[in-house]
Amino acid sequence: MSPRDSYHHGNLRAELIEAALAEARRSGPDAIGLRSITRQLRVSPNATYRHFADRQALIAAVAQAIQGKMAEEMRMRMPPKDERAPAHSRLRAVGLGYIAFARAEPGWFDTAFFGQPDDPAVTMDLVSVSVPAPFTLLIGALDDMVDAGELSRRRREGAEWACWSSVHGFAQLVLHGPLSSQSDEVVALLAERVVDDIIAGIR
Repeated sequence: MSPRDSYHHGNLRAELIEAALAEARRSGPDAIGLRSITRQLRVSPNATYRHFADRQALIAAVAQAIQGKMAEEMRMRMPPKDERAPAHSRLRAVGLGYIAFARAEPGWFDTAFFGQPDDPAVTMDLVSVSVPAPFTLLIGALDDMVDAGELSRRRREGAEWACWSSVHGFAQLVLHGPLSSQSDEVVALLAERVVDDIIAGIR
């Protein structure tokens, strides 16, 4: 069958992303290839370049889609903002949700922050239009703690980096390091210890 004409294929960009998401889910970012995906979709390679300049542009779009899925999973774990739950419980849910997503979707997790621009516009003063969705949740949870009086403004400054690096590093140890051979029960207990220690440390 000859490649389809992209001019009559209005959803090609979305289909390219979906196909790349499937590849990434199975094997991580290295599995994403423009040529293999165009063969799957039976479109010409030239058609893909009307949507993505190169493989890296496709990976960036896939990473953004995964970040959105990741944030949604994390958000579902967060208790509502009310007086019944302490503010730090939202931060705890963010951290544990991040680790849980990594364990459940290792291929996607490895792709989620792969190939980001050299200057991703994530700055210490948080003036940005391209902050990853999971990082946005982290920022919000920390700010909630300040508003609730659980975290001082002095301790709040830069706390997002301590939190993010800790949970991300732990996730990497689970996926690719010495914790990869541990049971789910052990990893879950260690994840809680890591997140609780981070919260205690920033406070």
